[in-house]
Amino acid sequence: MGEGRGGSMVGSMVFCLLLLQQLKMGHAAIYNVGDELGWTFNVSSWPIGKNFHAGDILAFNYTPSAHNVVVVDKVGYNWCLINPIEATVHHSGKEQIKLVEGINYFICSLPGHCQMGMKLAITAT
Repeated sequence: MGEGRGGSMVGSMVFCLLLLQQLKMGHAAIYNVGDELGWTFNVSSWPIGKNFHAGDILAFNYTPSAHNVVVVDKVGYNWCLINPIEATVHHSGKEQIKLVEGINYFICSLPGHCQMGMKLAITAT
């Protein structure tokens, strides 16, 4: 009889942990990058005062013929470079990109745009 209760207790604990994980995932926030201006130049200060979490969604809204969004690493962010083998260039004008834990880097790869401030670094906990 004792083994049955111990197994039941472990099962209940596992269920509670799974439930907590689902609740955490179900509460992901969606942030519109640049607020009403959208994904444009000089958005690097936009994250100030916001708390981002892994699983939150960044919505990039922009004119597809004018910009794009590329997820890059720190070197790509600092030097406005993309790795053509690893990079996915998003260009629909309505991207929704899920944040991962740590620093997430984004640039516009059209000529001169990143260099003129169209880049964003977001830290997600």
